Amino acid sequence: MCSTIERLEQLAQQRELKGENSYPYPMTEREQILIRLYSYSELGMTPQRFYQKWDLTREDMALICSCSVQTVNGWFNTSCRCYPPTPGHLRHLAIMDFLLEDFETIPKPLLERLHQDSDCCRRR
Repeated sequence: MCSTIERLEQLAQQRELKGENSYPYPMTEREQILIRLYSYSELGMTPQRFYQKWDLTREDMALICSCSVQTVNGWFNTSCRCYPPTPGHLRHLAIMDFLLEDFETIPKPLLERLHQDSDCCRRR
């Protein structure tokens, strides 16, 4: 794994030197490595673990997971045969946990990219 990360760092430096700014971006070795890392990662956090860690409502969890409150309630209801969370739900919770936990260490340009397509401020 360390050699993979080191290779990505080398490729990133090469990309900076080239100054690639035209779309669509080419699929280089760097992109292929990143796709493989992401595809094979088991990024996920269970709703129960997320709920234990963060003091939030089930409405908040539904918003994070882009699903209904009824779906979230089903994940916590042991007496019914409800559908379990999907890998997408687990990934949303893991990413949100990362954002909540490490917000201060995230570079401002990345946060701006996260916010640029969001309509959170326009809803109010």
